[in-house]
Amino acid sequence: MSILSRLQGFHAAGEGPNEVNTEKYGVPARSIYTALVSGDLHQKIEVKDEQGQTLYWTKSSVFALKGKTDVFDASGTQVAHLEKKPVSLHEKHFITMANGQKFTLSNELLHVVKDITNIEGLDWKIKGNIIGLNFTLFDQNDEPVAAIGQKMVSMHDRYSIDLYQPQYEKIVVAIVIQLQKMLTARRENNE
Repeated sequence: MSILSRLQGFHAAGEGPNEVNTEKYGVPARSIYTALVSGDLHQKIEVKDEQGQTLYWTKSSVFALKGKTDVFDASGTQVAHLEKKPVSLHEKHFITMANGQKFTLSNELLHVVKDITNIEGLDWKIKGNIIGLNFTLFDQNDEPVAAIGQKMVSMHDRYSIDLYQPQYEKIVVAIVIQLQKMLTARRENNE
């Protein structure tokens, strides 16, 4: 494994899971991958399996005031609705799953060195580098749910997601997409 691969946590389909993660948490149940579809006005994100088959895709509102995004599975069934609170000191993002489960991602203020993002309503924790989208999600028992790695140099915002608890795949996909949208909006605001 290259030094870059160890630093970024990302691995492409067919490369096998990231060695750092397997050393810490074991071999994941499965890996999936996200990529921003270039040239799409709605900033469509696709989530694919190891074979390149689309598992999930997004449709976002063109007008980003509330940052509304819907996540669909391959058959077109809605999986989650994501929405940004338009004015918030804590940068709040609401996620509503198709089964009615709701939770919120919010950033804590005044952290100069690192971002701290909380998942309110799930009792999960995020540990790692959220700004670089190289982090691990842990459940209420501190067991790994998924390890996420961003490809450092990519025109399509690519991420690998190693699932350790595949029963939470849809929730993990919604969280990663919302975090990806949060970081994309920040980059656009800074430009």
